[in-house]
Amino acid sequence: MRPNIQRLFAEQWRGDCLSHRGHPVVETPFIDRWASGAARFERAYSANPTCIPARASLMAGQKASTHGRAGYVEGVPWEYETTLADEFTDARYRTHAVGKTHVFPERERLGFESIELHDRYLQFVRRNAADLDEIDDYAPWLREVTGRPDADYAERGVDCDSIVARPWDGPEWQHLTKWVTLRTVDFLRTRDRERPFFLFFSFHRPHPPYGPPRWAFEQHLHREMPEPPVGEWAEDMWSGCVNPHDPASADLEPSEHALRRARAGYYGHMSHIDQQINRILQVLGEEQAENTFVLFASDHGELMGDHPHFRKTLPYEGSSRIPFILSSPGIESGDHRRVVELRDIMPTLLTAAGLPVPDSVEGHDVPAGPERGWLHGEHQEALVSPDRPGSVQWLTDGSWRYTWRRADGQEQLFDLLADPRELYDLALLLPDVVDLWRGRLKDVLHERPEGFAEDNRLVPGREAVPILSGNGEKTSGGAR
Repeated sequence: MRPNIQRLFAEQWRGDCLSHRGHPVVETPFIDRWASGAARFERAYSANPTCIPARASLMAGQKASTHGRAGYVEGVPWEYETTLADEFTDARYRTHAVGKTHVFPERERLGFESIELHDRYLQFVRRNAADLDEIDDYAPWLREVTGRPDADYAERGVDCDSIVARPWDGPEWQHLTKWVTLRTVDFLRTRDRERPFFLFFSFHRPHPPYGPPRWAFEQHLHREMPEPPVGEWAEDMWSGCVNPHDPASADLEPSEHALRRARAGYYGHMSHIDQQINRILQVLGEEQAENTFVLFASDHGELMGDHPHFRKTLPYEGSSRIPFILSSPGIESGDHRRVVELRDIMPTLLTAAGLPVPDSVEGHDVPAGPERGWLHGEHQEALVSPDRPGSVQWLTDGSWRYTWRRADGQEQLFDLLADPRELYDLALLLPDVVDLWRGRLKDVLHERPEGFAEDNRLVPGREAVPILSGNGEKTSGGAR
């Protein structure tokens, strides 16, 4: 029988936020225990570190310029000929998704036989849904179990992108993270055992709102926390992107108290998820653990005050680097430094199941496929509003990071081995190294419709295009 495939996914989880990686605050003992017998990829990245483009790479196995989503735009239909779930369903796997998918229309199954959704909080879906029950399965469940027809997970008044933290004040078993676990466990225990399964469960957290159970919040609140890294270049590079009265601004200077609470909420979500993952692995162990391939990853990180920024989109380690851990009877455990990214998940899982990889897939099988020398990442903003940092292109091989700002051509270069916190921009000090990376970026961009590269040079100031159609036509779409 083919192996079972279980994909664990978390939203906005930084690659360094695991206690086995030496993080000074966050506690993830159960993930650590599982990871000790797994393959751990230290240089894993989200090439498009924001929700929708990252998940398109995950589901289609393609880079942004192919799948067409180079920035965050809501309300654009997902119309991919081949998806990861399609391939498993066609191979007679029992395919199921629980939690966040972040697609449009919201009930688009992307090839899964069944889905159970809790996707987002106060964003596009809530503003545009005629009936929340139609696009969110957690909401009606919450009303049923509380006996309150007006029960709403948004009733606490915090929103989906702010740094405001407020511990969950309801019973823990009603928390939306717990709901994902309950539905996942139910699937594992009631599934058709005559068929292998492909299960994708995706926690919306540790994405804000920062509302973990009180025990998880308080265990971090009074811990000693190191200051976030702030590069000597930060004020000049991304200043002017702040609304000081908006706690959801990407560029803030919060009080020490507010920052401490935000970090306690973020890390608290991680400790809560750690225990929920342990519960799911326990149930899996009661079933067919010896024949199951398990992958843990995230769509992108969270800057959490680095340089000093919050949220994602920018190319720095806090935003773009993600956890990427694989376990299977046939995979050797240990740390690996090869550069991997989200589009590698589709070929990796299909290969693990002994299934062919479609020609449309551009990623690599992580355990046995060819190693890439470096990867290209980007984030495109059609319009730069006061609380958004704008568009950027970047390259990394896990040792160096080169960035190019679309608006004015500003370049940065970081030595990630000597300076993993990205404090020192070496672009002016190492012009030969910059030339090398600039040339690589020109090669990547020379056929793009925006005109970023022409006549063997990079061209700043061109219009940023967050949505590229399949035939190369560019459109600014309906940006958030």
